[in-house]
Amino acid sequence: MNFSFGHFPLDLIVLGLVAVFLVLRLRSILGRRVGAEPAPRPVAPPPMAANVVEQKPEPPPPAITYDIPAPDTRVGGVLARIGVLQPGFTPQDFAKGTESAFRQIVGAYAAGDLNVLRQRLTAATFTAFEAAIQSRQQAGEVLRSEIRDITDIAIIGADIDETAGPSPLARIEVRIVSDQVSLTVDSNGQPVAGVDAVTEFSDLWTFERLLGVNADGAGWRLGASRSA
Repeated sequence: MNFSFGHFPLDLIVLGLVAVFLVLRLRSILGRRVGAEPAPRPVAPPPMAANVVEQKPEPPPPAITYDIPAPDTRVGGVLARIGVLQPGFTPQDFAKGTESAFRQIVGAYAAGDLNVLRQRLTAATFTAFEAAIQSRQQAGEVLRSEIRDITDIAIIGADIDETAGPSPLARIEVRIVSDQVSLTVDSNGQPVAGVDAVTEFSDLWTFERLLGVNADGAGWRLGASRSA
């Protein structure tokens, strides 16, 4: 038998052994886990939008209607005369100032604030208001009053008494329409007068003041009040 290796392809055997070695080497490397692999992180679900309840904005309070007599009417002519005798007076400013006076007087009467009432009322009207407040307090009653809206202010009358003294005395009557809660309760909280609900009121208030540069400077004060 001829055991000569002259014709046997030894180079193929060497290459085959090298290939087997490389395969086993790569398998040993790739088949092992090196270190601690990070645990899979859970994917948080997207946040759900909260149920947003849209609140409707509160409607604005109704605008006040100011009713000013025309200059060619009798009342309008008296107002024009007051403007001549009292520098700076205009019917429009007077009507707007009535709103503030109305709120102050109604609030002060309910609270029994005599200091504010003394400044805003004539002497005779203050005496009547003071007596009513004292009677209410002696009976242990409480007046709950809240002005929700003032809807209309109208000048309906005016006159000037130029014989009252060195300074003419002017009077202006105003109709004031308002929405109020007005309730009087006794010491036990039981209703005595009024209702615990918004009610429309229509009042006639007469303001007066002495006119002229040399007047007492007291400004317009409430001289009379009654329901329309």
